[in-house]
Amino acid sequence: MKKLSPANVIVILFVFIFCAVAAIAAPAQTTFATLVNFDSTNGANPEFPMALVQGSDGNFYGTTELGGATTSYGTLFKLTPSLITIYSFCAQSGCTDGAYPMGGLIQATNGSLYGTTQQGGANGAYGTVFKISSTGALTTLYSFCAQTGCTDGSYPIAGLVQGTDGNFYGTTMGGGANDAGTVFKLTPTGALTTLYSFCTQTSCTDGDAPYAGLIQATNGNFYGTTEGGGANDSGTIFEITSTGALTTVYNFCAQTNCTDGATPLGGLVQGSNGNLFGITMGGGANNGHGTVFSITTAGSLTTLYSFCAQSSCADGAFPLAALIQGNDGNFYGTTAEGGNSNVCINGCGTLFRITSGGTLTTLENFDLANGYDPSGGLMQATNGILYGTTYQGGTDPSYGTVYSLSAGLGSFVETRPNSGNVGTKVMILGTNLTGATGVSFNGTAAKFTVVSHAEITTTVPAGATTGTVEVTTPKAKLKSNVVFQVN
Repeated sequence: MKKLSPANVIVILFVFIFCAVAAIAAPAQTTFATLVNFDSTNGANPEFPMALVQGSDGNFYGTTELGGATTSYGTLFKLTPSLITIYSFCAQSGCTDGAYPMGGLIQATNGSLYGTTQQGGANGAYGTVFKISSTGALTTLYSFCAQTGCTDGSYPIAGLVQGTDGNFYGTTMGGGANDAGTVFKLTPTGALTTLYSFCTQTSCTDGDAPYAGLIQATNGNFYGTTEGGGANDSGTIFEITSTGALTTVYNFCAQTNCTDGATPLGGLVQGSNGNLFGITMGGGANNGHGTVFSITTAGSLTTLYSFCAQSSCADGAFPLAALIQGNDGNFYGTTAEGGNSNVCINGCGTLFRITSGGTLTTLENFDLANGYDPSGGLMQATNGILYGTTYQGGTDPSYGTVYSLSAGLGSFVETRPNSGNVGTKVMILGTNLTGATGVSFNGTAAKFTVVSHAEITTTVPAGATTGTVEVTTPKAKLKSNVVFQVN
């Protein structure tokens, strides 16, 4: 073998070090895939603010606003990974079972799926709340406008959230005492309480028309947004207790030219730092193309990004759906328009990542063939992959798609619920959980049962404290994507 000179050794070492640094510095590659092309028969136009949900069986569930096997009033579907329509709405005379579902589904702690329809129901076209099994057995729990003047609410656009008390909480865009929308509570058996009617204050300074749903923060209170109303008639962020005491946290368009944002159609997410993060469809520093913001629960708002900062809005425009926080700590979202495709007049939309400090990266530019108007929300499944929908585009550009995007994020486990007392029953969702040998709550071991490859059941053990839930499997130790709070 020829002996290398010192100069050659230095060159080789330099090349090795350069390649190693480049490999470390290089961003993770993203892989995009179209999973479903809707064709009207199997559903059509999955609408904002719908986001998919991962069920305890490992399948994904969602809604389409239109389409269906025998009607065009919307569907509920299951992705297995092939698409199965489990229910087509307006199957009953007069659409008493509901019509046009726009919000996503949630899986409650009892294992059933719950959601809303924008219209239909027993009292005309005012909407419903329903329960459905994974095999498609649907029960209508409540039909809105059951009270004179629809004081109980009408047109629930968004989905529900299950509170730590076991009840469901949601919003209606219309109805209420002032026909400006409501916040409601619904028991699992269907008893509804209107917690708040918007526009109770002069000039609707308390907000008008809540389009998005609610989140329950770690302090136990619920937070949401209104599309309009507020001190500047550009929308609000509000806090509401489980008994209906409402506080306006922020009034948008408080800055000149609404550089702080306007019209917050999307909902909120609580970040791991305790602050709330969200989007506005309008306003911002670049001629009203929308913003990403963070805000403390006390109401101190920071605009993290104003869209259309790049030429021809290559960075995106008009975000509609709520952000999600990935298990890497960054936030992910979509814009309905913008991007670098010239196939659509104003761009076909984008999927982006943004840090908590406001650094934005476009991960996918839609181009009609892979979808158009990705205004629905995102979901990160426990395999680490992001999943979402487009309202239009795909094989038939009129009907929309379901897609996935792998961004190099690792697997994790998800707890339902993500808070509780010692003894609380907890469902743990994951991927490849078969053969799990341990479950712990912030280091305290818990007894558990492996139900399937996708589900473990357990209870909060004595001595547990607030922290990460960890599952030990033969191949890896999987941590929960959010902290479990022991009450």
